[in-house]
Amino acid sequence: MRFILCLITALAAGPAIAGPKNAILIVADDLGLQLGCYGDAVAKTPHLDALAASGTRFTNAFASVASCSPSRSTMLTGLPTHANGMYGLAHATHNFHSYATGKSLPTYLNAAGYKTGVVAKFHVQPKEVYPFSEVIPGGGGRNPVAVAEACRKFIEGLDGKPFFLHVGFTDPHRAVQGFGNEGKYPATVPAVKYDPAKLPVPYHLPDRPDVRGDLAEYYQSLSRMDHGVGLLMKVLQDTKVADDTLVIFISDNGIPFPGAKTTLYDAGVHLPMIVKRPGQKAGVVSEAMVSWTDLCPTILDWCGVPKPRLPGNSVLPVLEDPKPAGWDTVYGSHQFHEVTMYYPMRMVRTKTHKYILNLAHPLETPHASDLWGSPSWQGILKRGDTMMGQRPVKAFLQRPREELYDLAADPNELKNLAELPAAAAMKTEMSKKLAMWRLVTGDPWLIKDKHE
Repeated sequence: MRFILCLITALAAGPAIAGPKNAILIVADDLGLQLGCYGDAVAKTPHLDALAASGTRFTNAFASVASCSPSRSTMLTGLPTHANGMYGLAHATHNFHSYATGKSLPTYLNAAGYKTGVVAKFHVQPKEVYPFSEVIPGGGGRNPVAVAEACRKFIEGLDGKPFFLHVGFTDPHRAVQGFGNEGKYPATVPAVKYDPAKLPVPYHLPDRPDVRGDLAEYYQSLSRMDHGVGLLMKVLQDTKVADDTLVIFISDNGIPFPGAKTTLYDAGVHLPMIVKRPGQKAGVVSEAMVSWTDLCPTILDWCGVPKPRLPGNSVLPVLEDPKPAGWDTVYGSHQFHEVTMYYPMRMVRTKTHKYILNLAHPLETPHASDLWGSPSWQGILKRGDTMMGQRPVKAFLQRPREELYDLAADPNELKNLAELPAAAAMKTEMSKKLAMWRLVTGDPWLIKDKHE
């Protein structure tokens, strides 16, 4: 299994790239694979498409949890959420914290002489575990001009220090109403409109006017975020740091619609990841299965900072290899989203199969408040729909203890094979992989196995 191989073979990948070098981690909020470079024929995302064309686009990149604060904690610590303690959202009454003894990218990089900054959306705590040198509002994360200018100010104030900058766009997350498209933005920010009738409807949503209208707002929001990425790339050129800066673009979790965000189905965790290393071969498309637990090791590797004992590994040694050996398994871990949403799940996924263990399966699957209030879900409720796209509403809300999917035959994860005799050997193999990963990563929920 890759997480064990990474621990054994980390030194075999060769020495870390000599530092000091700069790194930027750009995180979209609730963005799925709706990008032109990922094959979406409708999405207008020229800046991210250009970034992908100049670097490496990963086709098998996965968050290890489909919830905002837990996912961001995984990016920054290199640990799954059950191992770093960031079980749910950081803000308001949810108030989850990573373990006070934990360490993160700013901890390691500050000690190595870096200046570390986070612009716009941060959404993890406590500060002692995530001690960024600067925390900058960045216009709330929706105004792409404000985000880019905040990044420019940070870079221009470095005084020669190398830097790590974490840029958190708020788009395309839902706003209180809609997706923030009615906000006031500078005249230079394009308002890219989409025709609801021409949008592709994901398999996990019904093809209804309210869903299509909801999707049109989402697409407009993601195009605004794409414009912000373009502005940020220009800032790197203007400030003459582009040739020394590793750029990574990802999303925290899948789209903010029922059947995606807060689930461990692919719609929730199969996400974009684009990496551009200065001087690398352009236009690489990699089939390596990578996880957000690999981000912390990757950035430390680029910065020349020794990697602590972590389950992930740097992607830099395989950045120009379309089909690297050994990168064939990823894992997932979920506990909460909002504090009222207890529904622990564990996942192991290969290129051909996925196994999900629902640790509190007698409970009905809870809804995030923004998804519950969305036009898409409210339309399902008002009509009394029995199907949400290709999946029965009942099957979505009430899940079995074990789920097993043959992704080659069933990429939308609709036919659960877990109880079929013909799939018994595969279920055993996958469940053993998951059990070993849970043991190695210190899963506190293992106590349930002991008693149940």
